[in-house]
Amino acid sequence: MHMADALLSPAVGGAMWAASAATIAYCSKKVRTEMDDRRIPLMGVLGAFIFAAQMINFTIPATGSSGHLGGGLILAILLGPYAAFLTVASVLVVQAFFFADGGLLALGCNFFNLGFFPAFIAYPFVYKKIVSSTPSPATIWVASMAAAIIGSQLGAFGVVMETVLSGISSLPFSTFAIIVQPIHLAIGVVEGLVTASVISFVYKAKPEIIQTAPIGRFPIRGIALGFLAVTLLMGGVVSRFASEQPDGLEWSITKVTGQKEPKGSEQGLHGALAALQKNLSFLPHYSFKKTTAVTPAVVPASLAVRQEQKPAGKKSEGSRPGSALSGIVGGALTLGLSLLIGFMLKRRG
Repeated sequence: MHMADALLSPAVGGAMWAASAATIAYCSKKVRTEMDDRRIPLMGVLGAFIFAAQMINFTIPATGSSGHLGGGLILAILLGPYAAFLTVASVLVVQAFFFADGGLLALGCNFFNLGFFPAFIAYPFVYKKIVSSTPSPATIWVASMAAAIIGSQLGAFGVVMETVLSGISSLPFSTFAIIVQPIHLAIGVVEGLVTASVISFVYKAKPEIIQTAPIGRFPIRGIALGFLAVTLLMGGVVSRFASEQPDGLEWSITKVTGQKEPKGSEQGLHGALAALQKNLSFLPHYSFKKTTAVTPAVVPASLAVRQEQKPAGKKSEGSRPGSALSGIVGGALTLGLSLLIGFMLKRRG
């Protein structure tokens, strides 16, 4: 569901950046004053886990498309909504700046679509209402499925609204929504199954980690190491076998426009951000940078930028060795950034 800059106007992208910045400031204050210090290591480990999980695109049968885990609901349940939003933001920053996954102008939109809706809507108003104060295996499964599906639908609708309000692409509201929402219903079902499985495992192993119960003095080292091991497995091995079908958003755009990808402007803010992202991303789209024998004098800079702007999250053919390295490096970067944010906030508190 990572949006590309080509879908957004500077006005909408800037407004969502401002809204996300305000949300980050609010969440930082809440984490600093309210979060249990014992959850800080979980921020880092779970951030790395979600980074690796998002690399694994799964094929959606009979559609020719794929989807991937969002992870915001898992984070909200295990960390609380404030730390969850900051952790999702850490994942998305690493993806956008170093792996060219999701646009830089679109980063504020992606914060909201993948972070705000699951953490501040689906978690408190769906998951917690169903689970209440006494979670059980049954209620965890029902709540996870319902919250994941609703969170995915809200995120997809956010993409539709942000795209339509931008008015720079030929994606009519009704047609785009009719195609985007059902494909993300399927993605939401898979997200719910994964979320329920993860939370059920944690609940059986260390029920005090679940946000509805205080963590107290119980150690969480075993759970943290378990998530770290799974992260290494997913990022270093499983990511090499991820589906190469276009993700749900790309597939929906193709269905509406008949074009493989949206065409963004090569001028102004869009072009500048594309050039910046190209220079910063050392493993673009989770693959090794391709070299060419053509000299810069032959290929205009604007064309070079356009060639690098592949759809967000798409794995290129032959990129599997790069995917394994990306999973390990990206997971490590996200682990470090999430831990840094958590420790700095608690230190200031």
